[in-house]
Amino acid sequence: MSKKIIIAIDGHSSTGKSTVARQLAKKLRYIYVDTGAMYRAVTLYAMRKCFIDENRFNKEALERFLPFIHIKFEVNSKTGLAEVFLNNENVEKTIRKLAVSNFVSQIAAFSQVRKKLVEQQQLMGKDKGIVMDGRDIGTVVFPDAELKVFMTATAKDRAERRYKELLERGEDVTYEDVLKNVVDRDHIDSTRKDSPLRKAEDAVVIDNSNLTLEEQFDQILTLAREVISKKS
Repeated sequence: MSKKIIIAIDGHSSTGKSTVARQLAKKLRYIYVDTGAMYRAVTLYAMRKCFIDENRFNKEALERFLPFIHIKFEVNSKTGLAEVFLNNENVEKTIRKLAVSNFVSQIAAFSQVRKKLVEQQQLMGKDKGIVMDGRDIGTVVFPDAELKVFMTATAKDRAERRYKELLERGEDVTYEDVLKNVVDRDHIDSTRKDSPLRKAEDAVVIDNSNLTLEEQFDQILTLAREVISKKS
């Protein structure tokens, strides 16, 4: 029986981290955790409470309410995929909207939010056999992960993918707004003081600007199987 490992997938927004991580977990029969969804859920909560908007971010209020924010993942029996619940409400579709995307990097840069969610994420990986994606998985959450992948692509390529995805969901968005969101999130994610987005020294870089979803999945699956075989 092969030993289970922790697979950490980090990278810029809209590089397809969640898609490939979900596929990988299913193939390996591992648990998949979308940490971006956790930060999006907190963002949605803050928006609903009017703690954040275009003009202000009331960090003190959000910090006071953090104990009342409960996030969990449940598998959809029809799709077989994990979906995120915020205080027992399925918010999987709502948190993917551009309105939430516009504020998620600010929420994720808030130290108190990161502290709360990182603690939860580390608990989820205590038994290994997990694929987790985000911005600081290989550098902060699981610095000892057996496999670390850092995914990247040009802002233009990422914006085009995200734009098509949002249109398919029926959102009324412009490509220019999506590109601005991608560029802005890159800047906030990379320059924040607490756990900035950066490549772990031992991470394998996957630039998928010119790769299909199948090609990038095959590359990462091969890497995972090589590491697992060495551990067995």
